[in-house]
Amino acid sequence: MLNRLNHRSPEACQQYRTMLHVATACRKCGLSRLNVAGYEMTRAAGFVGFPTSRKANINRKITAVASISKDPKGNRSIQFVGKDRKRKSIRLGKCSQRQAEAVKVHVERLVHASITAHPVDSDTGRWLVQIDVKLADRLAGVGLIAKRDASTLEAFIDSYIAMRTDVKAGTQMLYGQTRRNLLAFFPADKQLASFTRGDADAWRLNLKEQGLAENTIRRRCGRAKQFFNAAMRRKLISENPFSDLKSNVHGNPERFYFVTRDEIARVIAECPDAQWKLIFALSRFGGLRCPSETLGVRWCDIDFENNRIIVSSPKTAHHVGGESRVIPLFPELQPFLDALAEQVQPGVETPLTDPVITRYHDATQNLGTEGKRIVRRAGLKPWPKLFQNQRSTRETELAEEYPMHVVCAWIGNSQPIAAKHYLQVTCEHFERASKPKVGESKSLQNPVQQPHETPGNDSQVVNTAQKETPTFAGDFNSLRRNAVNKSYPART
Repeated sequence: MLNRLNHRSPEACQQYRTMLHVATACRKCGLSRLNVAGYEMTRAAGFVGFPTSRKANINRKITAVASISKDPKGNRSIQFVGKDRKRKSIRLGKCSQRQAEAVKVHVERLVHASITAHPVDSDTGRWLVQIDVKLADRLAGVGLIAKRDASTLEAFIDSYIAMRTDVKAGTQMLYGQTRRNLLAFFPADKQLASFTRGDADAWRLNLKEQGLAENTIRRRCGRAKQFFNAAMRRKLISENPFSDLKSNVHGNPERFYFVTRDEIARVIAECPDAQWKLIFALSRFGGLRCPSETLGVRWCDIDFENNRIIVSSPKTAHHVGGESRVIPLFPELQPFLDALAEQVQPGVETPLTDPVITRYHDATQNLGTEGKRIVRRAGLKPWPKLFQNQRSTRETELAEEYPMHVVCAWIGNSQPIAAKHYLQVTCEHFERASKPKVGESKSLQNPVQQPHETPGNDSQVVNTAQKETPTFAGDFNSLRRNAVNKSYPART
């Protein structure tokens, strides 16, 4: 070889020496073949002593193949090459070859998933749920799974709620309600991976035993589902045990109540001050959400000259154009706003940017508790959904007089939501439908007449006693419930 070097130029000799260094480095890295480009460079220099069979591929592909080794003491371990091209090892301790082979299969799948950035298959996902903490920590140590540092129920929920800085204070409070329900039923240190669908079903039954309404249960099931979906995204669990629980909210006609004007007048008369009177008036006659929209009204939002009120809506603020809406200054609201304005003198003694309702802005205060006391003082029984049904009543009234797209723009909802959760059927609808219209002919009222008496037939006996027409009292929903309880003869 040296004789051949003597017949070459100094540049060619230097290139050959460089290739020798490359070959040495390849052997140190565990590669037995030279790079193809390096081989072609030696051929260009005039050295053809390397056969083509020794071409190397330094950038060879990483294969998700693992092997099992055993030390003299009988401890087994699994070796593999990770996506960072480094050889790693997972110690299994003393176990049988069959057990080690079972673990090796799942390790290869995890390595393949990490290389290709694909999720693991369902079998390996279930296996990860069943393994103990020690093996899970070893898998996390080599980067195959996420570290289970917040895998207990309380630790994870607390970390999730603390992370959600993008939600409003009211949403944080709702998260806290579901957190308390979960921790009251399950141990705080229960591993997330140990939850089953049966645990989720038992928790839902416990909520029902507490007497919560069906829609309340569905909302809390939805938030529990949200917690465990976040755990799935962090790869702490492979499936969501709460995914089968129903969480979509349906309209419940049983909890509808039409608040009449006479009833709300009696309630407002028992209010302790002008602010409480306005709270009830804004819910019943303005259709505002209480407390979020009622407490958000400022004096600068009220245009007394043009009879308009700008209503800020935190609930719909995340929708395009839903951060606020404009409603009329309804005549029913005028006296309550005037009475409060005389007391505080907005623009003179009170800044216009101040809220109209200055009390109850603490999120821990519940307007419903004091509101029910006021209703009882008025001699009435508190109706379900104290403020929601006032808003529902107002939308039902407005729908009788204005087009639905206008009503929904004022109330701040959509027509499908209004039909499902707001619009009510009242006794007044039945009374108007049962009365004859003005100018209607008698023949149209009684289209079916008795046949004339013919000779040879016995005279028909007509019972002149008129049956009493039932008088409807109360709301339509109570009548419907009574009708459901009646038994009717089967059709033949």
